[in-house]
Amino acid sequence: MSTGKVENGIDRPFVFPTYQNATAVDYSTLFEIQRVFICVGGVYPPRASLLQFQESAKMVKSYPTVSEEYLLAVQGAKRKLRGLIAGKNCAPLMLRLAWHSAGTFDQCTKTGGPFGTIRFSGELSHGANNGLDIAVRLLEPIKDQFPILSYADFYQLAGVVAVEVTGGPEIPFHPGREDKTESPVEGRLPDATQGSDHLRTVFIKQMGLSDKDIAALSGGHTLGRCHKERSGFEGPWTENPLIFDNSYFKELVSGEKEGLLQLPSDKALLSDPIFSPFVKKYAEDENAFFEDYAEAHLKLSELGFAEA
Repeated sequence: MSTGKVENGIDRPFVFPTYQNATAVDYSTLFEIQRVFICVGGVYPPRASLLQFQESAKMVKSYPTVSEEYLLAVQGAKRKLRGLIAGKNCAPLMLRLAWHSAGTFDQCTKTGGPFGTIRFSGELSHGANNGLDIAVRLLEPIKDQFPILSYADFYQLAGVVAVEVTGGPEIPFHPGREDKTESPVEGRLPDATQGSDHLRTVFIKQMGLSDKDIAALSGGHTLGRCHKERSGFEGPWTENPLIFDNSYFKELVSGEKEGLLQLPSDKALLSDPIFSPFVKKYAEDENAFFEDYAEAHLKLSELGFAEA
């Protein structure tokens, strides 16, 4: 990407700046700089500069105010969700629903994201969403009890509860997402058969997340299993796929084991020089994983929401 500046007959390339002295008031501007830089077709900034930027800057949010009645409905729905998820052992399915709803966000076009459109048949029919119609059907009786809630909030709340019920970290939840009516185009979710470059294209270039977020969110695979008829893969990642802990990372660093799954995208985390230190850190320190996961999940669940 060119700056348009010519020095001594040479068209100087854009140099992504470092942000060692960024303050709170700068963050929204800095994220917009990153977004515009990527969306106009620029190549990735130098790795060190981008990592420093991502870790130093925190997204500025301006959460909407909701009524007391709405807040009471959130608490009521949360109680009902705990019962459903524990009783049906469907935490992995609910977490996947929340992730796949939010993960369609595109920072360049400001489309997609956690706004309830995954309930529509068109989006449910996307190949990556195979089986999520079951989650939508399971949730509908509870949603009917709380008509004041948006589907957007309700599906993300289900993901938060799924992590909590299975022993994972507490994830902050901020209500106020509005339902949208237009589903995103197919093809925005990560492909498990791909490697590190693909993960960065989806999570960093498209969604606006970071390398650390990618590694931490991957640990959500400690829950659930793949089904051959839905994804082409079969099996769980861990010995107990209904417990949220750091087993995913422990299994990854210990090598392949009969009966347990390691997808190409999982193996890429261990071979990539940026992802690998996070994998090893989380395998050794569950508290560190929980802290980073909660932060990454929150960011994912709020993509395109309450932007300052």
